Amino acid sequence: MERGDLMDNNELRSEIKKLVIKMKSEDNEKLIPIEASGRHVHLSSSDLEKLFGSGYNLTEKRELSQPGQFLAEERVRLIGPKNVTENVAILGPTRDSTQVELSMTDAVSLGVDAPLRLSGDIEDSAPLFIASAKNMIKINEGVIIAKCHIHMTPADAESLNLKDKEIVNVEALTERPLIFKNVLVRVNQDYKLNMHLDYDQANACLLKKGDMGRIIKTGRIEDD
Repeated sequence: MERGDLMDNNELRSEIKKLVIKMKSEDNEKLIPIEASGRHVHLSSSDLEKLFGSGYNLTEKRELSQPGQFLAEERVRLIGPKNVTENVAILGPTRDSTQVELSMTDAVSLGVDAPLRLSGDIEDSAPLFIASAKNMIKINEGVIIAKCHIHMTPADAESLNLKDKEIVNVEALTERPLIFKNVLVRVNQDYKLNMHLDYDQANACLLKKGDMGRIIKTGRIEDD
């Protein structure tokens, strides 16, 4: 082999190495943290008072990953046509409308026909009884299986070349990798970068704390 050929090969290897490093760097820029969200309830102020008493305020136990959100000390019981689920978490602060977020496994266990919806979209969703130690209420709608979604700030969106209401796929880089399709991007200054899965989805990909996901752009926007 001529010396010139050897130098050309060395230069080629160097360029390939630079390209691989660049690709890895670009991939890392599109990685997002993933966390699992278990069954939980968001209560309206009026339903909170019906369950726990007039003027009652939730007791904060710990902060959640999203700024301003917290896990409350209080717990409730969900009563469905087929079963009862005890010790269900309440997330604060209160909302305009009561909402119950379940996995499909939870919904089947309770006997509830919960639709797959984005959080907050509860019109004509499933009914359920909610009970505390003091009282029980019935919500005529509000029970959903939450679609997986990504929270991010405008700065995150710019960095990831994404926009609000964009639909992406996300490859969960876990022990059992899966690609989650039709994931909604939600952009708000008050959010913290995180993708939320329910426990069925988390168990399917063997999600562990600290696992990340890789965003795969689809070119789609919600309602396209």
